[in-house]
Amino acid sequence: MIKEEQEDLKHQQIKLEEKEERRKPFSCVICKKRLTSKSVFDAHMRTHTGEKPFSFVNCGKSFSQKQNLTQHMMIHTGEKPFSCVNCGKSFGYKLALTQHMRIHTGEKLFSCVTCGKIFSQKQNLTRHMMIHTGEKPFSCVNCGKSFSQKPTLTQHMMRHTGEKPFSCVNCGKSFIRKPHLTRHMMIHTGEKPFSCVTCGKSFIRKQQIHTGEKPFSCVNCGKCFIQKSNLTTHMMTHTGEKPFSCVNCGKSFGEKRNLTRHMMTHTGEKPFSCVTCGKSFSQKQVLTLHMMIHTGEKPFSCVTCGKSFIRKQVLTQHIRIHTGEKPFSCVTCLKRFSHKKSLTKHMTRHTVENL
Repeated sequence: MIKEEQEDLKHQQIKLEEKEERRKPFSCVICKKRLTSKSVFDAHMRTHTGEKPFSFVNCGKSFSQKQNLTQHMMIHTGEKPFSCVNCGKSFGYKLALTQHMRIHTGEKLFSCVTCGKIFSQKQNLTRHMMIHTGEKPFSCVNCGKSFSQKPTLTQHMMRHTGEKPFSCVNCGKSFIRKPHLTRHMMIHTGEKPFSCVTCGKSFIRKQQIHTGEKPFSCVNCGKCFIQKSNLTTHMMTHTGEKPFSCVNCGKSFGEKRNLTRHMMTHTGEKPFSCVTCGKSFSQKQVLTLHMMIHTGEKPFSCVTCGKSFIRKQVLTQHIRIHTGEKPFSCVTCLKRFSHKKSLTKHMTRHTVENL
């Protein structure tokens, strides 16, 4: 009886295997996985061979599967066919919409075993875990710098290659990251989505000005910053890192924008022109300050007397009239001054006396 049952079970197992073979006739010789169709089998084999036959002609990026190329194409076309019914936000592919929906539902499926923090997406948990482990598995072959995430390494590599895949259709300016292009586009559209509830002023990006909140702290000196990018730049003052070098004179800079500004001293380029008087400038912020002469705008106001100024630095100097602060001290006679230029003028007296 037992032998008959065993034979029967064996027969059923064979039938199931035969059914599976008919349903999934394609078998991978490397990992033995069975697949339903030739196209699925071919796509699977490329995970072993590393072949990427689907290339995008605009940027040259290649993919192992056609649907990945299709999704990538949407980055360039801006197409986002999947929309959230709650807030209207659109996405290039369905998985991104599914993950986004958890913001509205509050669903959080993935929990950190170390600190208990919960995440709605598995990749966010994986990324978070590296904070505890200190793991940085992705290293730059050029400078040796390591990163916890591959996309961060990819972005970093563009500093070395000079690649900027995201271009503005209006002025042609290119960017390494899509969020930077999105923010830049607001210059052309005039869009300022972040409005301050305190003063009503609108901004392109969110900042904590009135609250004084500075959530990003330097581990070396404790200095705090509103934005993470400012902390990253500040950290270079401790490390001495200056990754951007001038090809003409060899001078190095911590930020690319400072190198770009410096290069204009060699080229004499002044790309920013005043539409009112035609005067040109090498830096956009200098043009912005100049424009205020024509518009009469003075955005920095003294809370004590109401006097307004074009530049924040001038307001800072003005406030010392009210506070009596004199931060500049003469090393010879210890006399103090509220302005640096007053100290410089005073120092010449000692120089003359010593002649």
